[in-house]
Amino acid sequence: MIIQPGIAKANMGVFREDVTFEDHPLNPNPDSRWNTYFKDNEVLLQIDKDVRRLCPDISFFQRATEYPCLLILDPQNEFETLRKRVEQTTLKSQTVARNRSGVTNMSSPHKNSTPSALNEYEVLPNGCEAHWEVVERILFIYAKLNPGIAYVQGMNEIVGPLYYTFATDPNSEWKEHAEADTFFCFTNLMAEIRDNFIKSLDDSQCGITYKMEKVYSTLKDKDVELYLKLQEQSIKPQFFAFRWLTLLLSQEFLLPDVIRIWDSLFADGNRFDFLLLVCCAMLILIREQLLEGDFTVNMRLLQDYPITDVCQILQKAKELQDSK
Repeated sequence: MIIQPGIAKANMGVFREDVTFEDHPLNPNPDSRWNTYFKDNEVLLQIDKDVRRLCPDISFFQRATEYPCLLILDPQNEFETLRKRVEQTTLKSQTVARNRSGVTNMSSPHKNSTPSALNEYEVLPNGCEAHWEVVERILFIYAKLNPGIAYVQGMNEIVGPLYYTFATDPNSEWKEHAEADTFFCFTNLMAEIRDNFIKSLDDSQCGITYKMEKVYSTLKDKDVELYLKLQEQSIKPQFFAFRWLTLLLSQEFLLPDVIRIWDSLFADGNRFDFLLLVCCAMLILIREQLLEGDFTVNMRLLQDYPITDVCQILQKAKELQDSK
């Protein structure tokens, strides 16, 4: 799925096939493998752009993995790595961005990094593979296997904490298989939340719009005064809950805190109902500031969430759950 057309396995090695009239880079046939290759490049460019800036507050994803894909990195195989494939293409990544309505590029100040840190990467020597490259391969293969959804911005924020957890396991035998384990878990998790990433389902009962409204209806039940204040200021859940829900709060907190939240989230049998309660708890814990603030102040609070004690948030969510 990631090997360029024209490269095939032979009995005892690998050789490059001759380009033929049946299938070549200029073949207009939509079934051409080259046509698929160039379309895949558009998806790959967006993935590459996103995974390179995963968790900029830590250097983990920029470091080399202890277990690179030897099949791809072996120079005798002539296989093209995804990183080299990106370097060779001339397409502009901006033209393939798949932004969703309601999403902003704002992120928590706790997760911001210096601009240079996002644009400058140490070039790893031949035979090495950075952790972000492993994440890139996971997302690209997922997009190829799931053409109906492919890749949507934000999926990188879902796979990042999963991969980090496996790749830092103290057991080296488990850590060696971090890529495969992450792919398995990411695929299973996406099976539960993929509707959040499909725009055509936004207004359906399984779509993200319904879930965002559920945050407000739950808040109305738990704290009607705060609910009315947000309604009075026309602060819609799309302004902040879209990112909270689609990315499972992975952009609101530092990575260790995200993992702590996910521990509680995935341990709950009704995990996505619990996620709604966590979102409500986040609102209630800053209720005094929200009640006093105007529209501008409150939007800043909600898009750059101020509380970093996730245990306090989880405790409040559990209290809301028990008060049903």
